[in-house]
Amino acid sequence: MADDKNQALAEDDPNYKPPAEKALKDILASDKEDESLQKYKAALLGEGAKGSAVIIDESDPRRVIPKALVLKIKDRPDVELDLTGDLTKLKSKAFTIKEGVSYQMEIRFYVQREIVAGLKYSQTTYRKGIRVDKDSWMIGSYGPKHEVQSSITPLDEAPSGLIARGSYTVQSVFTDDDKTEHLKWEWAFDIKKDWD
Repeated sequence: MADDKNQALAEDDPNYKPPAEKALKDILASDKEDESLQKYKAALLGEGAKGSAVIIDESDPRRVIPKALVLKIKDRPDVELDLTGDLTKLKSKAFTIKEGVSYQMEIRFYVQREIVAGLKYSQTTYRKGIRVDKDSWMIGSYGPKHEVQSSITPLDEAPSGLIARGSYTVQSVFTDDDKTEHLKWEWAFDIKKDWD
């Protein structure tokens, strides 16, 4: 869980002004005479640089389609939360984290239709209804691609000790600079003295 120093960094900066939204076709049309810039755009945007829309799911109007949240612990199998199914089941299927273990979270997602700026993953952790932690990670800006894109959070450490052991619930949200909420869900975990 985050320490106080990281906690302060995770909060929104009230002075931050997101860049103006610009359509993919407008980005591609600008600076046509600059060959090196066109190559750079092609490298960043992949298939989207060809001017054709990248659509992963025609029935889903979102620009970002979250696929999975993965808990990564060295020398342990990954714990993957499927974000494409029934999200209500995630809260009732708690998994175990050994106290004091170092871990990372990987967020896997698709971007479709347009570029998305300032993707951010935030989570608020509760124990017995009381907020015990709040973290937020800037994921970055991404162009549309048919491939799954991902980002891994910095290494963090689960709390330890008798008081830290117990059941936790987490409220997660995936947003962007435009304050668009791409997905909001709840999940649960238990901190125990050892693995199950």
